[in-house]
Amino acid sequence: MTVRGIRGAITVEENTASDILENTKVLLETIIERNHIDIGDIISIFFSVTPDLDATFPALSAREMGMTDTPLLCLNEINVPGSLNKCIRILIHVNSSKAQSEMLHVYLKKSVGLRPDKQNVS
Repeated sequence: MTVRGIRGAITVEENTASDILENTKVLLETIIERNHIDIGDIISIFFSVTPDLDATFPALSAREMGMTDTPLLCLNEINVPGSLNKCIRILIHVNSSKAQSEMLHVYLKKSVGLRPDKQNVS
């Protein structure tokens, strides 16, 4: 098996713990389902949030989904003027026998415009 990276993003309506956790869970579940990932094959997950999201750590969603042994890291996105607000991005590293080009990246809600070239499935 080889390490592969899968990207994803989702936006939230409000800077609340419940909105951040709920939407992060939706994004994680969608990536896992579309890529047929076994949670045991996840090596690590990086979560980044725009500076306007600080009510909680999105990594708590992964912990609540049972990823208690998976290394998780939360970071802030660079605050670029005019960039998308209230956005959670993730990068999942997985062990997979698939080619990198077979990984399905997931962009939900207002994040769909971030990487239209990587919209394998919408």
